[in-house]
Amino acid sequence: MNHFPFIVILLVFLAACGSGAIIPVTETDTSTQVPEAMVSPTQTLRPGETPAPYPSPTATFVPEAWQSMPIVPTVSVSMVEVFQRGLARGRDPNRFSKIGDCQNITTYFLASFDDPNEYRLGPDYAYLQPTIDHFTGSWARQSLAVKGGMNVAAVQNPFWTLTPKPNECNSGETPLACEIRVNNPSIVIISMEESWSGDIGRYDNYLRKIVMYILSQDVVPILATRAEEPDPKTTINATVARIAYYYDVPLWNFWAAAYPLPSHGLTADEFHLTWAGPFFDDPARMQMAWPWRNLTALQAIDAVWRDLADQP
Repeated sequence: MNHFPFIVILLVFLAACGSGAIIPVTETDTSTQVPEAMVSPTQTLRPGETPAPYPSPTATFVPEAWQSMPIVPTVSVSMVEVFQRGLARGRDPNRFSKIGDCQNITTYFLASFDDPNEYRLGPDYAYLQPTIDHFTGSWARQSLAVKGGMNVAAVQNPFWTLTPKPNECNSGETPLACEIRVNNPSIVIISMEESWSGDIGRYDNYLRKIVMYILSQDVVPILATRAEEPDPKTTINATVARIAYYYDVPLWNFWAAAYPLPSHGLTADEFHLTWAGPFFDDPARMQMAWPWRNLTALQAIDAVWRDLADQP
């Protein structure tokens, strides 16, 4: 048997997230299936039941509007309806899922909130503790749809369910579909940092498919912008914000939190974030991007959950 093609793929994968490189995915990839005409995100209806209206897409989006969008999102009426349909079909209101690349692995992202010794909210952010408690277990959970080098197409490709936990996914199931089936979340946070070799059109196409699939499962998606230099060679943020605006889903505008930081929160490679642990009462640590990524992601989940569940 010729193992050379597999070895090449494996080597590219291992190098990808360390350098910010993109793993190519061929046009023959099998993407997560989305109904052609999405009248309702609900896939099954009882006899005689009227389909619920799909969130109305917004026709226009002002260029560069994403730069003035708030860091912490609000929730639309249509997303409350998605959340309620999810509860009716058995989605777990105490769970959320993560979908993304190396900027979302548990080594750095959110996992500390499942260990009281690994974070400090301080007096300014003590109000977030009930949300940490509410989603206990989700913070440090290793998502089946997060992996170094994962991109917007790979998460919809069954090949990627071979790792990290192949026994949890069904044959032919994509990482995206597997994660939602296994974890059964009511909320999903999506942070896909890597553009498709600079092809924003393809990035846009596949990110839309991700959002449409999640909505079809009656799960509320939160989309994230990324930290960027003032004049990046490729920017995904306008595309992410446009999709959030179009589908009326929450946008966590992390860019707005990272931009005022030294070097805009980026290391010399202009991709990875400057590191410090999530101790939010330490001014020196708060000059780094990772504390702000964890803090604002927590704030986004807190705001969305409270709006969806009508919590004070």
